[in-house]
Amino acid sequence: MTHLVSNLTLKVWRQNGPADKGKFETHVIESITDEASFLEMLDVLNERLIGENKEAIVFDHDCREGICGTCSLMINGQAHGPQRGSTTCQLHMRSFKDDDTIVIEPWRANAFPIIKDLMVDRAAFDRIVESGGFITSPTGGAPDANLIPVPKPVADAAMDAAACIGCGACVAACPNSAANLFVGAKLTHLNLLPQGQAERYKRAEAMVDTMDEHFGSCTNHGECSAACPKEISLDVIALMNKDYRSAKFKNRKQLSRK
Repeated sequence: MTHLVSNLTLKVWRQNGPADKGKFETHVIESITDEASFLEMLDVLNERLIGENKEAIVFDHDCREGICGTCSLMINGQAHGPQRGSTTCQLHMRSFKDDDTIVIEPWRANAFPIIKDLMVDRAAFDRIVESGGFITSPTGGAPDANLIPVPKPVADAAMDAAACIGCGACVAACPNSAANLFVGAKLTHLNLLPQGQAERYKRAEAMVDTMDEHFGSCTNHGECSAACPKEISLDVIALMNKDYRSAKFKNRKQLSRK
C-alpha cells in the first residue's frame, strides 16, 4: 500500500562553482509518495523551484538503475544514504519518516572539485584508469570461451572487483579521502585474469602512483567498503598493495638490465 511521507525538511548544499563559498538552502516537501526514489523527490522539488522562477538544484544522474554511479550524494552524512549496498537512485522515500530533516551534500574531497551545487568533477578517477593503459590480448577470430582455463574462485574474485562503478563513495566516506578501494577494484579485476598478466606490474605501479597524486592515504578505517554500493571487499586493497610492492621490485630490476 502506498503511503505519503509528509513535512520533510531538506537542507541542500548550493554552490555556484569551485571558487564559490557555498551554503545550505532549506526547502520543505509537504508530501511525497514513499514509493518515489530520492532523485524523483529532487525532481519534484526542482519542478517547484522552476515554477517559482528560481534556479533548479544541480545534481548528477544518468541510468537511475544503480549501474552508472553518477547519482552520488551525501545524505545525512552517509554516502548514497542510509540504505546499504545501493546507490542514491535506488534509495526510496520509504527510508524516511514524517517530519524528518534530510541534509544533502556533494562528495567532499579535494580531488572532486564541485562543479555546481551537488555535482562534482570525478575526472581524477579517469586519469587513474587512463594511466593503467591497455591489456595485451590476441586479435583475430574469437577464441573458444574455455581456451584459457581460469579457476572459478579466481574468476569470481575478478568479477566481484569488476562490479565497481566508480561512483566515488569510497573517497567520500574515507576520512582521508583515499581512493584505494576504487583503484584496488580496478587492478584486481585485470590482475587476476590471464589476459591482464602481460602488463600486470606496470599497470599496478602506474595506477597507484597516479592515485597518490590526487588522493589521501589509506589507514584501514574500512569506511570505504561499508559505503560502497556494490560492497567491494577490502581484500582488493590488500591485493593492490601486494602487486604494487612486487611492481616496484620487478620494474626496477627490468630497468637495471637495460
